[in-house]
Amino acid sequence: MIDTLILGGGSAGCVLAARLSEDAGRQVMLVEAGRDISASTMPAEIRSRYPGRVYLDTNNLWKRLSARMSTPASPRRYEQARLLGGGSAINALMANRGAPADYDEWESLGVSGWNWAACLPAFRKLETDIDFTGELHGTNGPVRIRRTEAARISPFVRAVLNVLDRSGYPNRGDQNGPWEDGSFIGSIAVSDEGERIPTSVCYLTDQVRQRSNLSIRTDASVDRILFDGTRATGALLGSGEVIQARNVIVCAGAIHSPAMLLRSGIGPADDLRALGIKVIADRPGVGGNLMEHPSIAVSAFLKKSARTRFPEEHHEQAIVRFSSGLPDTVAGDMHGAILSRSGWHSIGYRLGTLFFWVNKSYSRGRVTLVSLDARDEPKVEFNMLSDARDLDRLKLAVRFGATALSDPAMTEWAGALFPSSYSPRVAKVAVPGVRNALQRGALSVLLDIAGPWRARLVRTLVTQGVTLETLLGDDQAMTEFVTRSVGGTWHPSGTCRMGAPENPHAVTGSSGLVYGVENLRVCDASLMPSIPCANTNIPTIMIAERIAEMIRSETAQ
Repeated sequence: MIDTLILGGGSAGCVLAARLSEDAGRQVMLVEAGRDISASTMPAEIRSRYPGRVYLDTNNLWKRLSARMSTPASPRRYEQARLLGGGSAINALMANRGAPADYDEWESLGVSGWNWAACLPAFRKLETDIDFTGELHGTNGPVRIRRTEAARISPFVRAVLNVLDRSGYPNRGDQNGPWEDGSFIGSIAVSDEGERIPTSVCYLTDQVRQRSNLSIRTDASVDRILFDGTRATGALLGSGEVIQARNVIVCAGAIHSPAMLLRSGIGPADDLRALGIKVIADRPGVGGNLMEHPSIAVSAFLKKSARTRFPEEHHEQAIVRFSSGLPDTVAGDMHGAILSRSGWHSIGYRLGTLFFWVNKSYSRGRVTLVSLDARDEPKVEFNMLSDARDLDRLKLAVRFGATALSDPAMTEWAGALFPSSYSPRVAKVAVPGVRNALQRGALSVLLDIAGPWRARLVRTLVTQGVTLETLLGDDQAMTEFVTRSVGGTWHPSGTCRMGAPENPHAVTGSSGLVYGVENLRVCDASLMPSIPCANTNIPTIMIAERIAEMIRSETAQ
């Protein structure tokens, strides 16, 4: 019998498999629905430091997963990784932690032992920071963190940074340093060779994979967790195979972890009974508290002199952190990614973007089952902008971006400004294929030669009549545009949140143990009681490092 069965080989699952198998007396099995990604098998597009081709490739995704961002928008494809390494294998490589106050907030929400002082050692343990040292940084961890060299920063990004500097957002150097407003060269996770290092590579190294007490099963979906009464005993795979285990840890991510618990009988009792699911534990919080960082953008046509000379370089080269100053919001609650290019294709190469998101969002959604069949994706409702603070701050972000890109100093580099978002239409245009390639090529040529008609061309073919001028002058038009166009940032979290036992909405305790059952934990971004002001990959790895330490400490007692 397996000692520890880990269901889901994403960022957290790979960390747990590596750390727990350090104990030679513990038999560990990692089960992942997608294919293996190792140091020797990584395809070039995953290995690349420019990630724009990989995170929209449906071969790397749950192909049928969709989500509704806000009302009244229709559900749309929602990209979530389906391969070993999870999000770390396809994400934008950003490696930041968020604010110390984020983790102090977790403890204030009833999650004992998850304050900043407790989390910092795990952040240091996971990283090797190439550029910065000191008490905030690690020097010997699996995740190698660095910043893009100055010589490879695109002219557009440099120009935006200069404008921001004059506007009161000076370059602070270290995105993972003291929490303050300003601009930063973005922290990214890449190897010594400058390539992506998913957790399936930097944690599950070739040496780790050779451990006799670790087995890795890929291309193996999970139907549900199995129980003897309220004690977890293993899992039923989609193939019909039963794997027995003394301890089960669910690491399937903030969409699929709650779905797996629900199919297994843990969740709101009435909802489970309505689907014919035997109730193992009535936990109404399962699937609730769904969080994301709602996003919007402002883009500009790049003159040839502004375009990057290094097309394979990382594109999210710098960021700006700023405070909205709105009532009941925190410092540094807004984030703007400064993109040297806006897509992997020829059109994207000609566009620079300020891609904004609400760093500390307050809207909440829910994940629910549509059937007992594990092949049916759950219903995902983010309810973005249901909290008025999130809507108001995205509107503020459009104004911030328009002000920055319309600065007189930007006319040398950029023109034809327009509001933008990652919409279904944009996603459709980005799909590889001969027809799309011809259309993109034709539009790219038109953009280059349009001259004084470029703004009209953008308005006609790109924004379908929407202009920044209209939005800035008409608050109702701005509200409608943001509500219709809001997107996410692929940072779902919170749906199996940690919390105090008396909190009916809490799903697990501080060590990830699920309330109401035995021998079952959750470990991934779904544990977050509130969303951190960060790309969620590094915080998720931190969570896995800490849960692994807790498990090993419990075993040693």
